[in-house]
Amino acid sequence: MNLHEYQAKELLKKYQVPVQEGIAVDNVMAAEEAYRQLKTETGNNFAVIKAQIHAGGRGKGKIQGTEQRGVAVAKSLEEVTQIAKNILGGTLVTIQTGPAGKKVNKILIAQDVYYPGANPVKEFYLSILLDRAKGMNVIMYSTEGGMDIEEVAHNTPDKIFKEWIHPSGGLQGFQARKIAFNLGLSGDAFKNCVKFVTNLYNAYVGIDCGMLEINPLFKTSDEKIIAVDCKMNIDDNSLMRHADIASLRDVTEEDPTEVEAGQFNLNFVKLDGNVGCMVNGAGLAMATMDMIKLSGGEPANFLDVGGSANAQTVEAGFRIILKDPNVKAILINIFGGIVRCDRVASGVIDAYNKMGNINIPIIVRLQGTNAVEAKKLIDESGLKVQSAIELSEAADLVKKAVA
Repeated sequence: MNLHEYQAKELLKKYQVPVQEGIAVDNVMAAEEAYRQLKTETGNNFAVIKAQIHAGGRGKGKIQGTEQRGVAVAKSLEEVTQIAKNILGGTLVTIQTGPAGKKVNKILIAQDVYYPGANPVKEFYLSILLDRAKGMNVIMYSTEGGMDIEEVAHNTPDKIFKEWIHPSGGLQGFQARKIAFNLGLSGDAFKNCVKFVTNLYNAYVGIDCGMLEINPLFKTSDEKIIAVDCKMNIDDNSLMRHADIASLRDVTEEDPTEVEAGQFNLNFVKLDGNVGCMVNGAGLAMATMDMIKLSGGEPANFLDVGGSANAQTVEAGFRIILKDPNVKAILINIFGGIVRCDRVASGVIDAYNKMGNINIPIIVRLQGTNAVEAKKLIDESGLKVQSAIELSEAADLVKKAVA
């Protein structure tokens, strides 16, 4: 589950991670009031206005049809008003959203932290995620933070450092100090960076993050280390332990079909192909997607109905898949272990009769308990549904359907 920047920062503050303070608002009047409050607290006329969407590249992205960036600096109340009007309700297009963009429902009015002082300011990059190959969390960091971090990683990979954290030992003090040293820090900035990294890692583990990215990690002119931006992804499997975090979910930022699938406990991920898949079991789903590609098609989705497929879940799966206009055929591939194949076949028939007007080929491959009986039910149903028992048969039928 992805969080907005303002939500992620509030969670980090609970772990004593210093952040760029700000106030999230959803209308222009509230933006003006937030600016007045921040100006009173800091004595600084400058404020940073940030579109709140689940995508990166906001600083380079533009509101559709305008030259307004997704992140902008305002130097007065009048500029806050104008920028808020330009961003709120607009569609922000970034390199991560694609051309469709995402609608901006909230903005963050944040303190300006780039003010000059006795020491130079500096932007760094730092993220924490799981390295599955090593079975350890890894802290990735660089002296070259900011909007061009992707170019840094591509053109100068030697500037990206990595520190692996053993799961049983956790982050060690020498590792936090090594990170601060490699970032070229000294004095108070060095000490503050060690505390920052330690507390950030505690937050990553305590919140059950899948990914935690700070870009930029910022050294202020008074040697403080703060998170100016934050991207946070929570492991969905941990949300049962974090009811407070689960309540932060913003379904308006998610694919509507994936949200609908979740309501039926279906594991669904939309893809860009032409063959809809309905399968029970993630491993079988991956094999089915491979088989579709080998047959000349492209999977339009990943859809795992789980081990208890019935008429209701099959119907829900049908409806979700058919919402994709690119789908030219549907392949149902079920292994009857926990659930009998004939029960799934009955569910397919009931769902088909209830929906009606399905004008694309439907291929049903059932293997396992009562597979022969299931095929007979499908074949004698009178519906335009093709059945198979062997995977090779289903592959041939898919090939003909997309030819």
